[in-house]
Amino acid sequence: MIYLDKPVIVEGKYDKIKLSSVISSPIITTDGFGIFNNREKTALIRKFAQNGGVIVITDSDGAGLVIRNRIKSIASGCKVENIYIPQIPGKEKRKTHPSKQGILGVEGMDVKLLEELLGKYIMSDKQETRGKITKTDMYSLGLSGGENSSKLRQAVCRDLDLPSDMTCNALCEAVNLLYTPEFFTKTVKKVLTQIDNSEKM
Repeated sequence: MIYLDKPVIVEGKYDKIKLSSVISSPIITTDGFGIFNNREKTALIRKFAQNGGVIVITDSDGAGLVIRNRIKSIASGCKVENIYIPQIPGKEKRKTHPSKQGILGVEGMDVKLLEELLGKYIMSDKQETRGKITKTDMYSLGLSGGENSSKLRQAVCRDLDLPSDMTCNALCEAVNLLYTPEFFTKTVKKVLTQIDNSEKM
């Protein structure tokens, strides 16, 4: 497994499954054209792009190009590395019919080819190990299960420049991709202090 210096954006879950057999770094799916209507996913991609850039690898068809252009717009002014897979005729094993253009998508690519395409972005041969925020941590910090959990989550999201209406699960996933547990815990405590001070005034 290789670890890249930037998160990778792909179209769907099967692309993510395929890429997960090659890399151990964060992989974000656009859910196909879902990226056009998903404000939460859009904000996360923008955040990643601002934090050092993203790598985009979509299918080499018309739909893939439209999605690439959408990501380019979302990450305007940030570094976006585009990787293009070759146009190889065929269909994926799970499909009964080939795509409209009759070519393989990311999920149909050979592992060795993907390794070659992603090779220049390798940071190390294995991901740096670090702790993760769990759902239990989110509960302990007051971000779930409490009377004011929603209000606290919104305040923490605003402080981190994330969508203010993120669910607990979505926030947990985003935090583990973007921050260390220590930084996140300090942020929550800081926000709690700010809320306490404002309520005392």
